[in-house]
Parts: sequence; structure tokens; C-alpha cells
Amino acid sequence: MGDEVALRRLFTNLIDNALRYGAKAPKVTAGAIGGRVRVLIDDDGPGIPVAERALVFEPFYRREPSRSRETGGSGLGLAIAKQIVELHNGSITLGDSPRGGLRVIVELPMRAERASTQPLRQSA
Repeated sequence: MGDEVALRRLFTNLIDNALRYGAKAPKVTAGAIGGRVRVLIDDDGPGIPVAERALVFEPFYRREPSRSRETGGSGLGLAIAKQIVELHNGSITLGDSPRGGLRVIVELPMRAERASTQPLRQSA
């Protein structure tokens, strides 16, 4: 349960990233753990070095600043994803995928309990 539009945007951003940076389609798995839903998105791309994993959630941070918006995005996708997850009282973390690339771990409560009473913002 949660904001359907925001959750769709969350998973669209994450899966689009996995498709952009991986050679094969990402593997997406989901399961319940206690009162939470855990979604894993694994790709076979280059991954993100441990030292940069917190930075990629900052707005406008791009791992390769030389890229244009057409090839490298705006640097907002993971920042938006983090905001959506936090507004749903969830967590998002990055790790190493068994497929050789990045693993994104999203945990959300099964019941919609937002951390904030502010409406979700729509961003580009």
C-alpha cells in the first residue's frame, strides 16, 4: 500500500537504471519479511564503488560528469527514488549483485505509513 504513482515512479527509475547500465535485463525479486516487503533489483552492469554509494542519492550527482543529459541522465533518478522510499517509511540501499553489477535493495512497510504529511512532489 502507498502512493501508487510515486511507487510506480520509484521502480521505473530503478529498473530503467539497471537496463541502462547492464547488458542483460535486470533480475527483480520480491518477498515479505515480517511486516515489510523487500524488492531486490540486480543487474550485470559496472556497479557503483562503495565510496560513491551514498553520493549517488544526492540530487544532481552523476558518476561521470562528462556525460550529457542524453547519455547520462540528470542525476535525479536515485535522489527521487530515495525520497519516495523515505516518504513511505522504507529504506533503500546499494550493494554488490551476484550478477556482477549493482544490487538495489528496497524495503517498504506493507501498510502505508508515510514519514511525512507533506504530499509527494513530482519531479522531472
